[in-house]
Amino acid sequence: MTKLALGAVLAGWLVPGLGHLILRRWGRALVYFVCVGGLAITGLLLRGNVFSPRSGDAFDFLGFLADLGSGAFFFVAKSIERIGPDVSRAAGDYGTRFIAAAGVVNVLCALDAYEIASGKKP
Repeated sequence: MTKLALGAVLAGWLVPGLGHLILRRWGRALVYFVCVGGLAITGLLLRGNVFSPRSGDAFDFLGFLADLGSGAFFFVAKSIERIGPDVSRAAGDYGTRFIAAAGVVNVLCALDAYEIASGKKP
C-alpha cells in the first residue's frame, strides 16, 4: 500500500470527496461530497438516530459503524444531536436510514479513491 493510496483513503473517509480531490479528480470529489453531505444533512434534518458504540445490541453496533463511515459528518451529527432522535414518527426513522446510507456511500467512495491511487482503476 503506497502512502498516496493510504492518504487518499483516509482523507476520503474523513471528508467525503477529499481523497478524490487529492488525486485531482475534481468532478468525482464534488459529486461525492454533495451526495454524502446531502444524505447526512437530510438525515439530521429529519432528526434521525445517530448510533452510539456503547450499545449492547449487535444491530445498533452495525448502525454505529455505518454512521461512522460518513467521517466528519458523523462527528458533526453527534455534536448536533442534543435534542435527541425523533424515531416516534416515520420521518425520524427515515432520517436514521439516510445517515447510515451516507456512511456506507462514503466508505465506498473512499475505497474508490484507494483503487485509483493504487493504480487498480484508471
